[in-house]
Amino acid sequence: MSSAFSVVCTGLSFAWPDGTPVLTGLDAAFGTGRTGLVGRNGSGKSTLLRLVAGRLTPASGTVAVDGDVGYLDQGLTLDTGRTVAELLGVDRARTALHAIEAGEATEANFAAVGEDWDVEERVLAQLERFGVALTGDAPLDRPVGTLSGGEAVLVALAGLALRRPAVTLLDEPTNNLDRRARERLHDAVASWQGVLVVVSHDRELLERVDQIAELREGRMRVWGGNYSAYTEQLAAEQEAARRMVRVAEADVRREKRQLADAQVKLARRVRYGKKMYDTKREPRVVMKQRKRDAQVAAGKHRVMQEAKLVGAREELGRAEDAVRDDDAIRVALPGTGVPAGHGVLELGTPVGGRLYLRGPERVALVGPNGSGKTTLLRAVVGRGRHPQAEVVHAADRIGYLPQRLDVLDDGLSVLDNVRAAAPSATPHRVRAGLARFLIRGDRVEQRAGDLSGGERFRVALARLLLADEPPRLLVLDEPTNSLDLDSQRQLAEALADYRGALLVASHDHAFLREVGVGRWWRTERGHAPVEVSGAD
Repeated sequence: MSSAFSVVCTGLSFAWPDGTPVLTGLDAAFGTGRTGLVGRNGSGKSTLLRLVAGRLTPASGTVAVDGDVGYLDQGLTLDTGRTVAELLGVDRARTALHAIEAGEATEANFAAVGEDWDVEERVLAQLERFGVALTGDAPLDRPVGTLSGGEAVLVALAGLALRRPAVTLLDEPTNNLDRRARERLHDAVASWQGVLVVVSHDRELLERVDQIAELREGRMRVWGGNYSAYTEQLAAEQEAARRMVRVAEADVRREKRQLADAQVKLARRVRYGKKMYDTKREPRVVMKQRKRDAQVAAGKHRVMQEAKLVGAREELGRAEDAVRDDDAIRVALPGTGVPAGHGVLELGTPVGGRLYLRGPERVALVGPNGSGKTTLLRAVVGRGRHPQAEVVHAADRIGYLPQRLDVLDDGLSVLDNVRAAAPSATPHRVRAGLARFLIRGDRVEQRAGDLSGGERFRVALARLLLADEPPRLLVLDEPTNSLDLDSQRQLAEALADYRGALLVASHDHAFLREVGVGRWWRTERGHAPVEVSGAD
Protein backbone atom coordinates (compact mmCIF):
# COMPACT_ATOMS: atom_id res chain seq x y z
CA MET A 1 0.00 0.00 0.00
CA SER A 2 1.23 3.50 -0.82
CA SER A 3 2.42 5.33 2.31
CA ALA A 4 0.35 8.32 1.18
CA PHE A 5 -2.94 6.44 1.52
CA SER A 6 -4.52 4.53 4.39
CA VAL A 7 -7.36 3.17 2.24
CA VAL A 8 -6.84 1.81 -1.27
CA CYS A 9 -9.62 0.23 -3.34
CA THR A 10 -8.62 -1.50 -6.57
CA GLY A 11 -11.00 -2.73 -9.26
CA LEU A 12 -13.87 -2.74 -6.78
CA SER A 13 -17.18 -4.18 -8.01
CA PHE A 14 -20.41 -4.80 -6.15
CA ALA A 15 -23.98 -5.66 -7.14
CA TRP A 16 -27.15 -6.25 -5.15
CA PRO A 17 -28.57 -9.81 -4.95
CA ASP A 18 -31.00 -9.06 -7.80
CA GLY A 19 -28.01 -8.31 -10.03
CA THR A 20 -28.31 -4.52 -10.00
CA PRO A 21 -24.74 -3.18 -10.31
CA VAL A 22 -23.67 -0.46 -7.88
CA LEU A 23 -19.92 -0.23 -8.44
CA THR A 24 -17.94 -1.65 -11.35
CA GLY A 25 -14.14 -1.69 -11.40
CA LEU A 26 -13.81 1.30 -9.08
CA ASP A 27 -10.37 2.56 -8.08
CA ALA A 28 -10.30 4.85 -5.03
CA ALA A 29 -7.87 5.94 -2.33
CA PHE A 30 -8.10 8.03 0.84
CA GLY A 31 -5.24 9.50 2.85
CA THR A 32 -4.76 11.59 5.95
CA GLY A 33 -7.18 14.50 6.22
CA ARG A 34 -10.89 15.12 5.89
CA THR A 35 -12.57 13.99 2.65
CA GLY A 36 -16.15 14.78 1.71
CA LEU A 37 -17.57 12.05 -0.53
CA VAL A 38 -20.34 13.41 -2.76
CA GLY A 39 -22.43 12.14 -5.65
CA ARG A 40 -26.02 11.65 -6.69
CA ASN A 41 -28.33 9.34 -4.77
CA GLY A 42 -27.66 5.81 -5.97
CA SER A 43 -24.10 6.53 -7.12
CA GLY A 44 -22.68 4.08 -4.54
CA LYS A 45 -21.35 6.37 -1.80
CA SER A 46 -22.81 4.45 1.15
CA THR A 47 -21.96 1.14 -0.50
CA LEU A 48 -18.32 2.21 -0.83
CA LEU A 49 -18.14 3.11 2.87
CA ARG A 50 -19.67 -0.23 3.85
CA LEU A 51 -17.16 -2.07 1.66
CA VAL A 52 -14.26 -0.20 3.28
CA ALA A 53 -15.72 -0.88 6.74
CA GLY A 54 -16.00 -4.60 5.97
CA ARG A 55 -19.80 -4.62 6.26
CA LEU A 56 -20.12 -5.77 2.64
CA THR A 57 -17.99 -8.11 0.53
CA PRO A 58 -17.04 -7.00 -3.00
CA ALA A 59 -17.91 -9.20 -5.96
CA SER A 60 -14.41 -8.52 -7.26
CA GLY A 61 -11.50 -6.23 -6.50
CA THR A 62 -9.73 -5.51 -3.23
CA VAL A 63 -9.95 -3.14 -0.27
CA ALA A 64 -6.72 -2.52 1.65
CA VAL A 65 -6.89 -0.56 4.91
CA ASP A 66 -3.88 0.43 7.02
CA GLY A 67 -5.19 0.31 10.59
CA ASP A 68 -8.57 -0.09 12.27
CA VAL A 69 -11.81 1.42 10.97
CA GLY A 70 -14.51 3.31 12.84
CA TYR A 71 -17.86 3.48 11.04
CA LEU A 72 -20.98 5.52 11.75
CA ASP A 73 -23.81 4.00 9.73
CA GLN A 74 -26.42 6.22 8.07
CA GLY A 75 -29.13 3.95 9.41
CA LEU A 76 -27.86 3.90 12.98
CA THR A 77 -30.34 1.52 14.61
CA LEU A 78 -30.86 1.82 18.32
CA ASP A 79 -31.28 -1.44 20.19
CA THR A 80 -33.25 -0.41 23.27
CA GLY A 81 -31.50 -3.15 25.24
CA ARG A 82 -28.09 -1.53 24.80
CA THR A 83 -26.66 1.07 27.12
CA VAL A 84 -24.87 4.32 26.41
CA ALA A 85 -21.63 2.65 27.55
CA GLU A 86 -22.11 -0.07 24.94
CA LEU A 87 -22.80 2.48 22.21
CA LEU A 88 -19.62 4.30 23.25
CA GLY A 89 -17.65 1.06 23.18
CA VAL A 90 -16.41 1.33 26.78
CA ASP A 91 -18.69 -1.20 28.46
CA ARG A 92 -16.01 -3.93 28.74
CA ALA A 93 -13.40 -1.68 30.36
CA ARG A 94 -15.99 -0.10 32.62
CA THR A 95 -17.40 -3.45 33.78
CA ALA A 96 -13.90 -4.73 34.53
CA LEU A 97 -13.06 -1.55 36.45
CA HIS A 98 -16.15 -1.91 38.61
CA ALA A 99 -15.27 -5.56 39.24
CA ILE A 100 -11.74 -4.64 40.39
CA GLU A 101 -13.17 -1.96 42.68
CA ALA A 102 -15.45 -4.65 44.14
CA GLY A 103 -12.45 -6.89 44.92
CA GLU A 104 -12.32 -9.08 41.78
CA ALA A 105 -8.67 -8.35 40.98
CA THR A 106 -8.33 -10.96 38.24
CA GLU A 107 -5.82 -10.93 35.40
CA ALA A 108 -8.67 -10.77 32.88
CA ASN A 109 -10.15 -7.68 34.53
CA PHE A 110 -6.80 -5.90 34.62
CA ALA A 111 -6.26 -6.77 30.94
CA ALA A 112 -9.70 -5.38 30.07
CA VAL A 113 -8.97 -2.08 31.84
CA GLY A 114 -5.43 -1.73 30.53
CA GLU A 115 -4.33 1.87 31.08
CA ASP A 116 -7.89 3.17 31.01
CA TRP A 117 -8.42 3.71 34.74
CA ASP A 118 -10.15 7.05 34.20
CA VAL A 119 -12.50 5.72 31.52
CA GLU A 120 -15.68 7.16 33.05
CA GLU A 121 -14.20 10.64 33.50
CA ARG A 122 -12.89 10.66 29.92
CA VAL A 123 -16.21 9.46 28.54
CA LEU A 124 -18.25 12.08 30.37
CA ALA A 125 -15.80 14.81 29.27
CA GLN A 126 -16.08 13.65 25.65
CA LEU A 127 -19.87 13.61 25.83
CA GLU A 128 -19.83 17.14 27.21
CA ARG A 129 -17.59 18.19 24.31
CA PHE A 130 -20.23 16.89 21.91
CA GLY A 131 -23.00 18.65 23.80
CA VAL A 132 -24.62 15.53 25.23
CA ALA A 133 -25.71 16.10 28.83
CA LEU A 134 -26.84 12.83 30.40
CA THR A 135 -28.58 13.08 33.75
CA GLY A 136 -29.08 10.56 36.54
CA ASP A 137 -26.89 8.66 38.98
CA ALA A 138 -25.58 6.26 36.33
CA PRO A 139 -25.77 8.12 32.99
CA LEU A 140 -23.64 5.55 31.15
CA ASP A 141 -26.11 2.82 32.08
CA ARG A 142 -28.95 4.73 30.48
CA PRO A 143 -30.71 2.75 27.71
CA VAL A 144 -29.96 4.21 24.30
CA GLY A 145 -33.64 3.88 23.48
CA THR A 146 -34.26 6.86 25.76
CA LEU A 147 -32.02 9.09 23.62
CA SER A 148 -33.23 11.21 20.73
CA GLY A 149 -31.92 10.33 17.28
CA GLY A 150 -29.59 13.32 17.37
CA GLU A 151 -28.26 12.41 20.83
CA ALA A 152 -27.59 8.85 19.68
CA VAL A 153 -25.56 10.07 16.70
CA LEU A 154 -23.51 12.38 18.91
CA VAL A 155 -22.92 9.61 21.47
CA ALA A 156 -21.73 7.27 18.70
CA LEU A 157 -19.46 10.00 17.33
CA ALA A 158 -18.07 10.64 20.82
CA GLY A 159 -17.29 6.93 21.02
CA LEU A 160 -15.32 7.14 17.77
CA ALA A 161 -13.42 10.16 19.09
CA LEU A 162 -12.53 8.20 22.23
CA ARG A 163 -11.44 5.16 20.24
CA ARG A 164 -9.41 7.19 17.72
CA PRO A 165 -9.46 4.68 14.85
CA ALA A 166 -6.93 5.06 12.05
CA VAL A 167 -9.77 5.49 9.56
CA THR A 168 -13.15 7.04 10.40
CA LEU A 169 -16.15 6.72 8.08
CA LEU A 170 -19.29 8.82 8.60
CA ASP A 171 -22.39 8.20 6.47
CA GLU A 172 -24.81 11.16 6.44
CA PRO A 173 -24.08 12.01 10.10
CA THR A 174 -26.22 15.18 10.19
CA ASN A 175 -29.43 13.43 9.14
CA ASN A 176 -32.11 14.14 11.74
CA LEU A 177 -29.87 16.45 13.78
CA ASP A 178 -31.26 19.78 14.93
CA ARG A 179 -29.28 22.98 14.55
CA ARG A 180 -27.37 22.78 17.83
CA ALA A 181 -26.38 19.15 17.30
CA ARG A 182 -25.29 19.93 13.73
CA GLU A 183 -23.00 22.69 14.94
CA ARG A 184 -21.40 20.33 17.48
CA LEU A 185 -20.80 17.78 14.74
CA HIS A 186 -19.46 20.44 12.36
CA ASP A 187 -16.93 21.51 15.00
CA ALA A 188 -15.88 17.90 15.64
CA VAL A 189 -15.28 17.26 11.94
CA ALA A 190 -13.31 20.49 11.56
CA SER A 191 -10.82 19.34 14.22
CA TRP A 192 -10.78 15.60 13.44
CA GLN A 193 -7.36 13.95 13.26
CA GLY A 194 -6.33 11.07 11.01
CA VAL A 195 -8.25 9.77 8.00
CA LEU A 196 -11.87 10.89 7.86
CA VAL A 197 -14.27 10.16 5.00
CA VAL A 198 -17.74 11.66 5.34
CA VAL A 199 -20.70 11.15 3.01
CA SER A 200 -23.00 14.12 3.38
CA HIS A 201 -25.43 16.44 1.61
CA ASP A 202 -24.89 19.05 4.35
CA ARG A 203 -23.05 21.86 2.56
CA GLU A 204 -22.03 23.53 5.81
CA LEU A 205 -20.34 20.31 6.91
CA LEU A 206 -18.64 19.93 3.52
CA GLU A 207 -17.14 23.40 3.93
CA ARG A 208 -15.02 21.92 6.75
CA VAL A 209 -13.26 19.20 4.72
CA ASP A 210 -9.87 19.31 3.01
CA GLN A 211 -10.95 17.76 -0.28
CA ILE A 212 -14.02 16.59 -2.15
CA ALA A 213 -14.16 13.14 -3.74
CA GLU A 214 -16.92 12.95 -6.34
CA LEU A 215 -18.40 9.58 -7.26
CA ARG A 216 -19.92 9.94 -10.72
CA GLU A 217 -20.74 7.40 -13.41
CA GLY A 218 -18.78 4.69 -11.61
CA ARG A 219 -15.56 6.68 -11.24
CA MET A 220 -14.12 8.71 -8.39
CA ARG A 221 -12.39 12.04 -8.90
CA VAL A 222 -10.76 14.10 -6.16
CA TRP A 223 -10.89 17.90 -5.99
CA GLY A 224 -8.68 19.86 -3.62
CA GLY A 225 -10.35 22.19 -1.14
CA ASN A 226 -13.77 22.36 0.48
CA TYR A 227 -17.20 22.29 -1.15
CA SER A 228 -17.10 25.92 -2.29
CA ALA A 229 -13.72 25.34 -3.94
CA TYR A 230 -15.09 22.20 -5.61
CA THR A 231 -18.11 24.01 -7.06
CA GLU A 232 -15.92 26.89 -8.29
CA GLN A 233 -13.46 24.51 -9.97
CA LEU A 234 -16.27 22.50 -11.52
CA ALA A 235 -18.00 25.64 -12.83
CA ALA A 236 -14.75 26.88 -14.40
CA GLU A 237 -14.10 23.47 -15.94
CA GLN A 238 -17.60 23.27 -17.37
CA GLU A 239 -17.35 26.76 -18.87
CA ALA A 240 -14.07 25.76 -20.54
CA ALA A 241 -15.73 22.57 -21.80
CA ARG A 242 -18.63 24.54 -23.27
CA ARG A 243 -16.13 26.84 -25.03
CA MET A 244 -14.42 23.78 -26.50
CA VAL A 245 -17.80 22.56 -27.77
CA ARG A 246 -18.39 25.90 -29.51
CA VAL A 247 -14.91 25.74 -31.09
CA ALA A 248 -15.46 22.13 -32.17
CA GLU A 249 -18.87 22.99 -33.66
CA ALA A 250 -17.24 25.80 -35.67
CA ASP A 251 -14.58 23.35 -36.90
CA VAL A 252 -17.26 20.90 -38.04
CA ARG A 253 -19.08 23.65 -39.93
CA ARG A 254 -15.82 24.74 -41.59
CA GLU A 255 -14.92 21.19 -42.64
CA LYS A 256 -18.44 20.69 -44.04
CA ARG A 257 -18.05 23.85 -46.14
CA GLN A 258 -14.63 22.77 -47.40
CA LEU A 259 -15.95 19.32 -48.30
CA ALA A 260 -18.85 20.93 -50.16
CA ASP A 261 -16.40 23.25 -51.96
CA ALA A 262 -14.29 20.25 -52.96
CA GLN A 263 -17.34 18.49 -54.38
CA VAL A 264 -18.31 21.64 -56.33
CA LYS A 265 -14.78 21.89 -57.78
CA LEU A 266 -14.89 18.24 -58.82
CA ALA A 267 -18.23 18.75 -60.54
CA ARG A 268 -16.85 21.79 -62.37
CA ARG A 269 -13.84 19.82 -63.57
CA VAL A 270 -16.08 17.03 -64.82
CA ARG A 271 -18.26 19.53 -66.71
CA TYR A 272 -15.15 21.23 -68.16
CA GLY A 273 -13.73 17.91 -69.34
CA LYS A 274 -17.01 16.94 -70.94
CA LYS A 275 -17.16 20.30 -72.69
CA MET A 276 -13.64 19.85 -74.08
CA TYR A 277 -14.55 16.35 -75.22
CA ASP A 278 -17.79 17.45 -76.87
CA THR A 279 -16.17 20.36 -78.73
CA LYS A 280 -13.09 18.23 -79.61
CA ARG A 281 -10.76 21.11 -78.66
CA GLU A 282 -8.15 18.64 -77.41
CA PRO A 283 -7.07 15.23 -78.65
CA ARG A 284 -9.15 12.39 -77.26
CA VAL A 285 -6.16 10.75 -75.53
CA VAL A 286 -5.24 14.02 -73.80
CA MET A 287 -8.80 14.59 -72.69
CA LYS A 288 -9.08 11.08 -71.22
CA GLN A 289 -5.82 11.50 -69.31
CA ARG A 290 -6.89 14.93 -68.09
CA LYS A 291 -10.17 13.42 -66.89
CA ARG A 292 -8.40 10.57 -65.07
CA ASP A 293 -5.93 12.98 -63.44
CA ALA A 294 -8.74 15.29 -62.36
CA GLN A 295 -10.74 12.42 -60.91
CA VAL A 296 -7.73 11.07 -58.99
CA ALA A 297 -6.82 14.51 -57.62
CA ALA A 298 -10.42 15.31 -56.76
CA GLY A 299 -10.87 11.92 -55.13
CA LYS A 300 -7.78 12.39 -52.98
CA HIS A 301 -8.94 15.86 -52.00
CA ARG A 302 -12.42 14.58 -51.16
CA VAL A 303 -11.01 11.74 -49.06
CA MET A 304 -8.78 14.21 -47.23
CA GLN A 305 -11.70 16.57 -46.56
CA GLU A 306 -13.94 13.71 -45.46
CA ALA A 307 -11.23 12.55 -43.04
CA LYS A 308 -10.95 16.08 -41.66
CA LEU A 309 -14.72 16.20 -41.19
CA VAL A 310 -14.69 12.85 -39.38
CA GLY A 311 -11.88 14.12 -37.13
CA ALA A 312 -13.75 17.34 -36.40
CA ARG A 313 -16.89 15.38 -35.49
CA GLU A 314 -14.90 13.08 -33.19
CA GLU A 315 -13.37 16.11 -31.48
CA LEU A 316 -16.86 17.57 -31.06
CA GLY A 317 -18.02 14.31 -29.49
CA ARG A 318 -15.15 14.38 -27.00
CA ALA A 319 -15.88 18.01 -26.17
CA GLU A 320 -19.58 17.26 -25.66
CA ASP A 321 -18.73 14.32 -23.38
CA ALA A 322 -16.88 16.72 -21.07
CA VAL A 323 -20.01 18.88 -20.65
CA ARG A 324 -22.37 17.63 -17.99
CA ASP A 325 -26.06 17.34 -18.78
CA ASP A 326 -28.08 20.47 -18.08
CA ASP A 327 -30.27 19.29 -15.22
CA ALA A 328 -31.54 22.67 -14.06
CA ILE A 329 -35.24 23.07 -13.27
CA ARG A 330 -36.78 26.01 -15.09
CA VAL A 331 -40.53 26.44 -14.79
CA ALA A 332 -42.69 29.55 -15.14
CA LEU A 333 -45.32 29.76 -12.38
CA PRO A 334 -47.19 33.06 -12.85
CA GLY A 335 -50.36 31.60 -11.31
CA THR A 336 -48.71 31.34 -7.89
CA GLY A 337 -48.28 35.08 -7.40
CA VAL A 338 -49.55 36.72 -4.21
CA PRO A 339 -49.92 40.53 -3.96
CA ALA A 340 -47.64 42.24 -1.47
CA GLY A 341 -49.39 42.77 1.86
CA HIS A 342 -52.10 40.20 1.11
CA GLY A 343 -52.88 38.13 4.21
CA VAL A 344 -51.70 34.55 3.64
CA LEU A 345 -51.45 33.18 7.19
CA GLU A 346 -52.31 34.38 10.69
CA LEU A 347 -51.55 32.42 13.86
CA GLY A 348 -52.84 33.25 17.32
CA THR A 349 -51.32 32.18 20.65
CA PRO A 350 -52.89 31.63 24.10
CA VAL A 351 -51.22 34.79 25.45
CA GLY A 352 -52.69 36.97 22.71
CA GLY A 353 -49.68 37.04 20.40
CA ARG A 354 -50.00 37.04 16.62
CA LEU A 355 -47.79 35.78 13.80
CA TYR A 356 -48.50 37.02 10.28
CA LEU A 357 -47.32 35.93 6.84
CA ARG A 358 -48.24 38.44 4.13
CA GLY A 359 -47.72 38.49 0.39
CA PRO A 360 -44.89 36.46 -1.16
CA GLU A 361 -42.85 36.37 2.06
CA ARG A 362 -40.51 33.48 2.83
CA VAL A 363 -40.44 32.38 6.46
CA ALA A 364 -38.19 29.77 8.07
CA LEU A 365 -39.49 27.72 10.98
CA VAL A 366 -36.59 26.71 13.25
CA GLY A 367 -36.15 25.09 16.63
CA PRO A 368 -34.67 21.97 18.23
CA ASN A 369 -35.94 18.50 17.43
CA GLY A 370 -39.12 17.74 19.34
CA SER A 371 -40.10 21.40 19.68
CA GLY A 372 -43.26 21.04 17.58
CA LYS A 373 -42.27 22.30 14.13
CA THR A 374 -44.00 19.49 12.25
CA THR A 375 -47.04 19.77 14.55
CA LEU A 376 -47.31 23.47 13.70
CA LEU A 377 -46.99 22.86 9.96
CA ARG A 378 -49.67 20.16 10.09
CA ALA A 379 -51.95 22.60 11.91
CA VAL A 380 -51.37 25.21 9.19
CA VAL A 381 -52.44 22.78 6.46
CA GLY A 382 -55.44 21.52 8.44
CA ARG A 383 -54.10 18.10 9.40
CA GLY A 384 -54.00 18.56 13.16
CA ARG A 385 -53.82 21.00 16.06
CA HIS A 386 -50.96 22.74 17.85
CA PRO A 387 -51.39 23.15 21.63
CA GLN A 388 -49.86 26.63 21.64
CA ALA A 389 -50.96 28.09 18.29
CA GLU A 390 -54.30 28.53 16.56
CA VAL A 391 -54.72 29.08 12.83
CA VAL A 392 -56.82 32.25 12.66
CA HIS A 393 -56.59 32.61 8.89
CA ALA A 394 -54.89 30.64 6.11
CA ALA A 395 -54.81 30.94 2.34
CA ASP A 396 -57.39 28.88 0.49
CA ARG A 397 -54.73 27.24 -1.69
CA ILE A 398 -51.97 25.62 0.36
CA GLY A 399 -49.45 23.08 -0.90
CA TYR A 400 -47.78 20.77 1.64
CA LEU A 401 -44.73 18.53 1.30
CA PRO A 402 -44.24 16.43 4.46
CA GLN A 403 -40.95 14.77 5.36
CA ARG A 404 -42.20 11.34 4.30
CA LEU A 405 -43.40 12.50 0.84
CA ASP A 406 -46.55 10.41 1.24
CA VAL A 407 -48.53 12.74 -1.05
CA LEU A 408 -48.07 10.43 -4.05
CA ASP A 409 -50.08 7.30 -4.84
CA ASP A 410 -47.35 4.68 -5.29
CA GLY A 411 -49.62 2.48 -7.39
CA LEU A 412 -50.27 5.17 -10.01
CA SER A 413 -47.94 6.37 -12.73
CA VAL A 414 -46.15 9.69 -12.48
CA LEU A 415 -48.45 11.07 -15.17
CA ASP A 416 -51.61 9.99 -13.35
CA ASN A 417 -50.37 11.38 -10.02
CA VAL A 418 -49.88 14.83 -11.53
CA ARG A 419 -53.09 14.71 -13.57
CA ALA A 420 -55.01 13.99 -10.37
CA ALA A 421 -54.08 17.52 -9.26
CA ALA A 422 -54.53 18.98 -12.74
CA PRO A 423 -57.59 17.22 -14.24
CA SER A 424 -58.15 19.97 -16.82
CA ALA A 425 -54.64 19.57 -18.26
CA THR A 426 -54.08 17.41 -21.33
CA PRO A 427 -51.53 14.56 -21.08
CA HIS A 428 -49.29 16.50 -23.48
CA ARG A 429 -49.35 19.57 -21.24
CA VAL A 430 -48.59 17.49 -18.14
CA ARG A 431 -45.70 15.76 -19.93
CA ALA A 432 -44.31 19.15 -20.96
CA GLY A 433 -44.58 20.36 -17.37
CA LEU A 434 -42.90 17.24 -15.99
CA ALA A 435 -40.06 17.66 -18.49
CA ARG A 436 -39.27 21.00 -16.87
CA PHE A 437 -38.93 19.05 -13.62
CA LEU A 438 -36.51 16.65 -15.40
CA ILE A 439 -39.02 13.78 -15.60
CA ARG A 440 -39.00 12.74 -19.25
CA GLY A 441 -39.67 9.87 -21.61
CA ASP A 442 -40.54 6.51 -20.07
CA ARG A 443 -40.12 7.89 -16.53
CA VAL A 444 -43.47 9.66 -16.96
CA GLU A 445 -45.20 6.25 -17.13
CA GLN A 446 -43.19 4.81 -14.22
CA ARG A 447 -45.03 3.84 -11.04
CA ALA A 448 -44.46 6.45 -8.33
CA GLY A 449 -43.41 3.66 -5.97
CA ASP A 450 -40.45 2.82 -8.24
CA LEU A 451 -38.94 6.32 -8.34
CA SER A 452 -35.62 7.28 -6.77
CA GLY A 453 -35.67 9.65 -3.82
CA GLY A 454 -34.75 12.68 -5.93
CA GLU A 455 -37.27 11.80 -8.64
CA ARG A 456 -39.99 11.27 -6.06
CA PHE A 457 -39.38 14.69 -4.58
CA ARG A 458 -39.46 16.39 -8.00
CA VAL A 459 -42.73 14.64 -8.90
CA ALA A 460 -44.30 15.60 -5.56
CA LEU A 461 -43.24 19.21 -6.11
CA ALA A 462 -44.48 19.15 -9.72
CA ARG A 463 -47.83 17.79 -8.53
CA LEU A 464 -48.22 20.85 -6.31
CA LEU A 465 -46.92 23.52 -8.67
CA LEU A 466 -48.51 22.21 -11.89
CA ALA A 467 -51.97 21.84 -10.31
CA ASP A 468 -54.97 23.52 -11.95
CA GLU A 469 -54.94 25.87 -8.96
CA PRO A 470 -51.31 26.08 -7.79
CA PRO A 471 -50.75 26.97 -4.12
CA ARG A 472 -50.49 30.53 -2.87
CA LEU A 473 -48.72 29.19 0.25
CA LEU A 474 -46.16 26.39 0.03
CA VAL A 475 -45.39 24.53 3.28
CA LEU A 476 -42.23 22.37 3.33
CA ASP A 477 -41.12 20.14 6.22
CA GLU A 478 -37.34 19.47 6.21
CA PRO A 479 -37.27 19.29 2.39
CA THR A 480 -33.51 18.66 2.07
CA ASN A 481 -33.31 15.80 4.58
CA SER A 482 -33.07 12.99 2.01
CA LEU A 483 -32.02 14.95 -1.07
CA ASP A 484 -28.58 14.76 -2.64
CA LEU A 485 -26.76 17.98 -3.48
CA ASP A 486 -28.01 18.07 -7.09
CA SER A 487 -31.61 17.61 -5.94
CA GLN A 488 -31.19 20.38 -3.36
CA ARG A 489 -30.00 22.72 -6.10
CA GLN A 490 -32.92 21.73 -8.31
CA LEU A 491 -35.37 22.41 -5.49
CA ALA A 492 -33.88 25.87 -4.96
CA GLU A 493 -34.18 26.52 -8.72
CA ALA A 494 -37.86 25.53 -8.71
CA LEU A 495 -38.56 27.72 -5.68
CA ALA A 496 -36.83 30.65 -7.40
CA ASP A 497 -39.67 30.58 -9.96
CA TYR A 498 -42.37 30.24 -7.32
CA ARG A 499 -44.21 33.54 -6.73
CA GLY A 500 -46.27 32.61 -3.68
CA ALA A 501 -45.55 32.59 0.06
CA LEU A 502 -43.24 29.99 1.60
CA LEU A 503 -43.15 28.48 5.10
CA VAL A 504 -40.30 25.99 5.48
CA ALA A 505 -39.02 24.04 8.48
CA SER A 506 -35.32 23.26 8.09
CA HIS A 507 -32.05 22.95 9.97
CA ASP A 508 -30.14 23.57 6.71
CA HIS A 509 -29.13 27.22 6.88
CA ALA A 510 -27.35 27.11 3.51
CA PHE A 511 -30.59 26.03 1.84
CA LEU A 512 -32.63 28.65 3.71
CA ARG A 513 -30.29 31.39 2.50
CA GLU A 514 -30.43 30.04 -1.05
CA VAL A 515 -34.23 30.17 -1.23
CA GLY A 516 -34.30 33.74 0.08
CA VAL A 517 -35.78 33.33 3.56
CA GLY A 518 -36.30 36.79 5.06
CA ARG A 519 -38.07 36.05 8.35
CA TRP A 520 -37.72 33.47 11.11
CA TRP A 521 -40.21 31.84 13.47
CA ARG A 522 -38.96 29.69 16.34
CA THR A 523 -40.62 26.88 18.29
CA GLU A 524 -39.73 25.54 21.73
CA ARG A 525 -41.30 22.56 23.47
CA GLY A 526 -44.29 23.67 25.53
CA HIS A 527 -44.22 27.25 24.25
CA ALA A 528 -46.02 29.21 21.57
CA PRO A 529 -44.08 29.94 18.36
CA VAL A 530 -42.48 33.38 18.25
CA GLU A 531 -40.80 35.56 15.65
CA VAL A 532 -37.03 35.93 16.10
CA SER A 533 -34.45 38.11 14.41
CA GLY A 534 -32.49 35.26 12.86
CA ALA A 535 -31.73 31.56 12.88
CA ASP A 536 -30.15 31.63 16.31
